[in-house]
Amino acid sequence: MLARLGHFVARHRYAVIGAWLVLTLFGAFSAGQVSKRWFQSFSIPGKSAYETNQRTLKAFGVGIRPPNVVVFKTSGDATKSDAIRAATQRVAKANPAALTSSYFSTGSSAYVSRDRHTTFMEIYPPGLAKFDTKSGAEETQTLAAAGLPAGTTVHVTGHDPLEEASSHGSSGGPSVLLEAMVGGVGALIILLFVFGTLPAVLMPIAVAIAAILNTFTLVWGLTYLTDVSIIVQFLIALVGLGVAIDYALLMIFRFRDELREGEDVETALVETMTHAGRSVIVSGSTVAVGLLSLVVLPLPFIRSMGLGGMLIPAVSVLAAITLLPALLAVLGERINSVRLLPKRLLDRGHPEDGLWGRWARLVLRHPWRVAATGTVIVAVLAGIGTQLTPNEAQLKNFPGTGDAIAGRDSLAAAGVSPGVLKPFNVLVERGGDPQQIAARLRTVPGIAASVAPKDWRRGETSLVQAFPAIDGAAPGIQGIIDRANNALKGTPGSLGGVPAVDRDFVHAIYGNFPYVLAFVLVLTLILLARAFRSIVLPIKAVILNVVSLAAAFGIVVFIFQQGHGSSLWNIDATQAIPAWIPLMIFAFLFGLSMDYEVFMLTRMREAYDETGSTERAIELGLARTGKLVTSAALILMFAFLVLSSSPGYEIKPFAIGLAAGIIFDATVIRALLVPALMRLLGDANWWMPSWTRSLLLIRKREPVPEPASENA
Repeated sequence: MLARLGHFVARHRYAVIGAWLVLTLFGAFSAGQVSKRWFQSFSIPGKSAYETNQRTLKAFGVGIRPPNVVVFKTSGDATKSDAIRAATQRVAKANPAALTSSYFSTGSSAYVSRDRHTTFMEIYPPGLAKFDTKSGAEETQTLAAAGLPAGTTVHVTGHDPLEEASSHGSSGGPSVLLEAMVGGVGALIILLFVFGTLPAVLMPIAVAIAAILNTFTLVWGLTYLTDVSIIVQFLIALVGLGVAIDYALLMIFRFRDELREGEDVETALVETMTHAGRSVIVSGSTVAVGLLSLVVLPLPFIRSMGLGGMLIPAVSVLAAITLLPALLAVLGERINSVRLLPKRLLDRGHPEDGLWGRWARLVLRHPWRVAATGTVIVAVLAGIGTQLTPNEAQLKNFPGTGDAIAGRDSLAAAGVSPGVLKPFNVLVERGGDPQQIAARLRTVPGIAASVAPKDWRRGETSLVQAFPAIDGAAPGIQGIIDRANNALKGTPGSLGGVPAVDRDFVHAIYGNFPYVLAFVLVLTLILLARAFRSIVLPIKAVILNVVSLAAAFGIVVFIFQQGHGSSLWNIDATQAIPAWIPLMIFAFLFGLSMDYEVFMLTRMREAYDETGSTERAIELGLARTGKLVTSAALILMFAFLVLSSSPGYEIKPFAIGLAAGIIFDATVIRALLVPALMRLLGDANWWMPSWTRSLLLIRKREPVPEPASENA
């Protein structure tokens, strides 16, 4: 089929290019339209705390967003300061849609430090929490500070102001266009050294642009069927750039090899489609499977990322097997024209005689040593990865400088519980007595205080605020949540608030993660078994991919959770990794790193079919894909390093996890463990019982030649 497609594209190349040009121009229009339709919130349907917050939002207009906390400090008794009282009243009046509480509105000492010098005010902003929503902390601080006497200070802190401080005051960061452009420049530099000629350098970029813009067209249509997270735009730009260039690299490498062997342009193109095109389809399928696995999770916004993300490799594959062959057919031998590097640096073919060929032969001579070296490296990093704590960082670990940081530190210095920054909210319905609920919560171990402001009532519904004695992301918070829920059983009160929703989020992800893992592993095994006509190779590939992921998690834990090197990104040790990051690293890295496995094993399978020698297949496969895999990994690594420069501390471990994981996989896993283990397995690599062939509908092929003499 691919051969027929190759002939068709070669003979109708201008029509194919014209069609892609029209679709890509429309894709540029679609990218502008879809920017107005991104979904910027998240939901956890069916989870108790989330549903409680939704009812709170309906009744009070607030409850979804964490509060801003206004911190006043004075030399005297803060509760007797008329200036502070007036400041809290000004702030409350300026935020009529918000719910506010303080010592002056409740009379509760829960809002006052033990030495009486510090007091704070809670402001619950109205509306939904969106990615581009500003906290308004700066305006609130200016308003509260007006009229305060000398010696009295005021700061505005809280989760959202602290997050803005960690983002250096920016909620958006670089645009998608800028991210893609910087990534594209990096890709151009790497491609220059890979190919050395202008047409070969520009062609992968052209394919990537077409793939990215046409993906936006499909995602625009998807937004009319379901909500699609705004994060998808960054994934399209960066993953699309990397994947499309990966596939273009594979196709161009093979096309140039065929031309060097003396084939005419159409024959070279058909051979490229038959072999490299097949690898592209298998690779794209594994990437799509990794992303599609996200639909297993009961979180609509993550499901949308899986659906939207799945379109990235799908369109990239389509561009690689239609647009790229058409461009190659037009250029023909001219793909090697317009030299940009000295002739001695250009690729002359026959990589088995070069560096990668020598490395392959070294591995074949010392497989046990190479395998042991790779295993030790993986074991150390994977061991660190087992210490991963998937949870939001405690607010004390948020990096940054400015007023929000000063307010957080002022509360801590005064001995006020960090729980006031992320309180519990208890929704009391059906005319229940909020004072009784508050009194019951005060008896719960781990709750420092509980208050029922008198004006927090709407008809038969009221709201109680409870301050946990620890941060809402601290290790002991789950026990406090469980005890609070037990205390509320049989009452009209329901526990809500950001800490409880955060725990629901973690449970929703990792309670269903075994199903995600099973989904990915089973589908990947089936795809690879059909592609390589072997049971052993897919099992080995999946196991190595899993340990590669564990090693990538180890890198993230070592740098960010433990803080060894996180200062390069102006971040201290966070002691935790945001819960969504390990999941997204898994979904993307599993498929992206499997690309390299597919590239290598396809060439090895092809060489084995030609020679009948496992050792020769390993040598040729590694030699002929070593430069390709390394170049592709460097391009993807650079794309994600660009992403790590974005403001906001959460995006940095995500981007570095992907960048480090990809380059680690391309070096330690593919250059050390894969060839060494295949050498040790010998002919067992190709074992496939007949019943699996029938089950997977694999057609019989001609028997492989007798193993060639190793001295031949």
